[in-house]
Amino acid sequence: MKIGIAQINSIAGDFAGNAKKILSAYHEAVNKGAELVVTPELSLFGYPLLDLVLKKSFLQEGFDVLEKLCENIGEVGLLVGYVDVNHIGTEGAVEKLYRNAAALIQNQEIMGRVYKTLIPKYDVYDQQHYFEPSKKCEPLRYNGHKIGVLIGEDLWYDDLLDRPLFDRDPAAELKNNRAQMLINMSASHFQVGKPQFKANLFEVIACGTNLPLVCCNAVGGNEQFIFDGHSLLLDPNGNALVQLPGFVEAVEVGDVTLDGTDAPVIVGKSIEHIYKALILGIKDYTNKLGFEKAIIGLSGGIDSAVTLALAVEALGADNVKAMTLPSRYSEPSGIADALSLAYTLKVECDSISITKTFDHILESLNDVLGSLPEDRTEENIQSRLRSLFMMAASNKHGYLPLSTINKTDMFTGNYTVYGDNCMGMSVLGDVPKKVVYKLADYINRDSEIISKSIIDKVPSPELAKGQLDDHVVPSYRVVDSIIEYYVIYGLSASEIVNDFGFNESDVYWVQKRIDLNAWKRLQTPPVLRVTSPGYGRGRRIPITQGYIKSLKL
Repeated sequence: MKIGIAQINSIAGDFAGNAKKILSAYHEAVNKGAELVVTPELSLFGYPLLDLVLKKSFLQEGFDVLEKLCENIGEVGLLVGYVDVNHIGTEGAVEKLYRNAAALIQNQEIMGRVYKTLIPKYDVYDQQHYFEPSKKCEPLRYNGHKIGVLIGEDLWYDDLLDRPLFDRDPAAELKNNRAQMLINMSASHFQVGKPQFKANLFEVIACGTNLPLVCCNAVGGNEQFIFDGHSLLLDPNGNALVQLPGFVEAVEVGDVTLDGTDAPVIVGKSIEHIYKALILGIKDYTNKLGFEKAIIGLSGGIDSAVTLALAVEALGADNVKAMTLPSRYSEPSGIADALSLAYTLKVECDSISITKTFDHILESLNDVLGSLPEDRTEENIQSRLRSLFMMAASNKHGYLPLSTINKTDMFTGNYTVYGDNCMGMSVLGDVPKKVVYKLADYINRDSEIISKSIIDKVPSPELAKGQLDDHVVPSYRVVDSIIEYYVIYGLSASEIVNDFGFNESDVYWVQKRIDLNAWKRLQTPPVLRVTSPGYGRGRRIPITQGYIKSLKL
């Protein structure tokens, strides 16, 4: 059988738009000879949906579009993802109201339905809040074949940290029920290393079940998620028959009766994947919110330089505006670097000094600040003043303001609330500082876009005379490593010190900064997820707590 894989970019709740994409991909696959076309998880409704599924009018509109979609499907079948109502059983048990579902459509009607078995509740996923798991895994019958359809996590039961997530194996259950092939419809978000991890896992599953395996993954940015595509078709020996590209929509057809020759290999290095993921995330977040243009504050530092280069690649130079907002503490060389980068990228850039405005504000605050010496108060005023200019330009001209804070500073609270973080979306909020430099090198892979002077510059917020980040925090490389061990792998401070030899004061400094600044992170804009689990809604640390305060420095 020839299977069409429709790797499409859906939008949550855009039923008409999603249906149009599905039909377009369906006809393209049919024209290429497909005998069955597969779309991603929740392809018609979009993902994530969160509390939209609780709105009855929302569901009814989705059902109406699903019915109209059926009218356009002929002899070649279509597997489409949607949300179904959970029909309460007779046992009287309390159940969730909805199901994460897939419908098999053929000849203008739904021939069968499948419901997701393994409902995730880890990291940022909370599908257990909405969806009832299927209690059985049985193949669908289609043109004389028995097809085992799996949705999302139904095909995998371990995460990147090799932790078992579920106690059922739907693929094995379908194999025992005489499925002749496995088809996975997923909306699996990108994380560095995850595409190859999944390809290796799917290879093992294909070999273990001795069945051909089709994996159709969503592509596109939705909220903090970036779905990377990288859909696959594997033969029963785990060899690749079809591999779709990452980070772009694509439609391909493969014959499950053929044999592949090599194991699946995801093309591209990790830094290239991060680069492409961020570009896709910026583009989709901006456009799906209804913006056409973005604005970025340029400081002459590495973070804002990388953010600007990514935004230009995502949206085009004509759709990006830059502002450099120097104060009395800004180095002339930094201003020159900012303006030079904007010129190189062909981006319009306004340079507006905030010094006079800052002086007026300090004068107005005399009764509040008194005669106390300058400290972080005055530093934060400058950062918030820059945000005032940025947000005014955003409101007046319709720009989406992009935050330039990196993950290292985000986790340690090395930024100003209502200042640096007061933006519409965070581009680098899940990118460690050491990876920011790697992105700069990748951006410069063909020619120098981000100048050497920017890359070599010691980071500084330039909010006080002679201020440098390495006077305030340990080395960024040290901080990034400690964050990884503490946040991602869940090691204690003492384990990090004893097992990896870090300076004790550095480890406890980072740990305290991470946990005591949880309140700050909750007030940051949405962050594009690209490097690790346990971020944003996935990291649930109490804002008010006594445990961390009891630890020594």
